[in-house]
Amino acid sequence: MFDRLEDIVIRLQEILNELNEPGVANDSGRFQKLMKEQSDLQPIADAYNEYKACQQTVEDSLSMMEGESDPEMKEMLKEELSESKKRIEELEQELKILLLPKDPNDEKNVIVEIRGGAGGDEAALFAAEIYRMFVKYAESKGWKTEMLSLNENGIGGFKEVTFMINGYGAYSRLKYESGVHRVQRVPETESGGRIHTSTITVAIMPEAEEVDFELNMNDCKFDVFRASGNGGQCVNTTDSAVRLTHIPTGIVISCQDEKSQLKNKDKALKVLRSRLYDMELQKRHDAEAEARKSQVGTGDRSEKIRTYNFPQGRVTDHRIKLTLHRLDNILNGDLDEIIDSLIAADQAAKLSNLQDD
Repeated sequence: MFDRLEDIVIRLQEILNELNEPGVANDSGRFQKLMKEQSDLQPIADAYNEYKACQQTVEDSLSMMEGESDPEMKEMLKEELSESKKRIEELEQELKILLLPKDPNDEKNVIVEIRGGAGGDEAALFAAEIYRMFVKYAESKGWKTEMLSLNENGIGGFKEVTFMINGYGAYSRLKYESGVHRVQRVPETESGGRIHTSTITVAIMPEAEEVDFELNMNDCKFDVFRASGNGGQCVNTTDSAVRLTHIPTGIVISCQDEKSQLKNKDKALKVLRSRLYDMELQKRHDAEAEARKSQVGTGDRSEKIRTYNFPQGRVTDHRIKLTLHRLDNILNGDLDEIIDSLIAADQAAKLSNLQDD
């Protein structure tokens, strides 16, 4: 590990030297690549430099204690020694985590698909609430959201909604949200006052660029039709809506939110490319099934990951057995405690897996 850390410190210095070369900013491709590499390596180098400084403090404190006769000074050195040793242990763990292989998709924007499952109208109403939860979470992070397609049920629920979250690192935070979300409550549509259980499915997909997934346009069939629902006169009276069918997989995507047929076509292609890329990622995960078992949040899309229990005001994440009694805050976008816990559990599992290997 320490040889690798020394190599990182050397590489970081090389990058800084290159960035100081005259004219480097004129080559935008090279400049961006260097800046990206610097931002990746800087936190590791900073932690390692602190680690070495703490080690030096331990050596200096031990050396000074040997020849020190003043009890007060000796006690002060002991405290300094104890604090430095404790910090060294913390930094060793931090460095192990920083050196874990990074998911190449972590920095990407995400496309989110939410679908009502078991529960009919109640599931659709819950899907709309989970959509709003993600939108509020995105707002809290300064990320932007963009609606891609929406299928409503007429009473404020969403049978299906697809939207995009644009923000650096969005996938690194939200990838753990894929799976089945379950709600337990007395539905607004239920007059008997009985608690019902409904489900929705959430799919979080990294936005796929053309370099990530090459789409053969010969495999795509486009149909245009007149948009329905809310959208204003222009949307409803022109053939601006687009239905895209991917012939090899049978995937069908409809987009009708934009007044422009071209914009709807671009949105549909964006969703299709990300869906196909996500399918490719899922195949890779399946091929590494044993490794996948040691990870949190990258499991089967049919896995029940979380329950939102309204009568008890609690949210339980079943993967890490975390229960929080602040349902309202979570539905208002306060997801950080859950996501941070999932990331910590995932990192711990990966570290354990590395040690086993």
